[in-house]
Amino acid sequence: MPVIENQRIQRSKPPGTKQHGGAAVEFALLVVIFLSLVFGILELARMMYIFNILQEVTRRAGIMAANASFDAGTVNTIRSQALFSDTNGVLIFGAPITAAHIKIDYMSIARDGETGAVTPQPIATLPENPTQNYTNCMANPYGANCIRLVRVRICQPGGADDCTAVPYQMQFPFIDLSGLTLPRSETIVPAQTLGYRFNVVTGL
Repeated sequence: MPVIENQRIQRSKPPGTKQHGGAAVEFALLVVIFLSLVFGILELARMMYIFNILQEVTRRAGIMAANASFDAGTVNTIRSQALFSDTNGVLIFGAPITAAHIKIDYMSIARDGETGAVTPQPIATLPENPTQNYTNCMANPYGANCIRLVRVRICQPGGADDCTAVPYQMQFPFIDLSGLTLPRSETIVPAQTLGYRFNVVTGL
């Protein structure tokens, strides 16, 4: 009998040996859930950041455009300066937004002769320069060639008159937000100087 008991003791395994594999599996599952939660929170925080910063970008561009000339070179400079961009020209933590996504429209105000209702509308052909715009507005402030408003929006590049929403680009692949689009952030400000400088000699 003593010999049989010794054999049974030798064949028995240390307690807890069978649980080593289960603990590894549980740890792996918990790590996946934990990392998914952490990166999901970071992605949602980044999304809220972009939604708010885009409105600030349009505000900055609108203020600058209202007091600067509307030639192509100046408009491109305004787009770049309004964007909180990194060295690659992309909005910081806001890919894929670049200066090309900032759409600046110069608008006139049309007035209905019967009802007196006013309607902002984009100007089809811009005046030659700020001085010409000043002359146009003095002659008829409701004319189609008088810039009265500046509108700035965030749109997908390549569009014509429309403003297509920009698809959201995920930073972390743990959650799927591929169907989400960025808001068409929009700012409309009254046109100010538009780069016009009064000439005391000519009076214009």
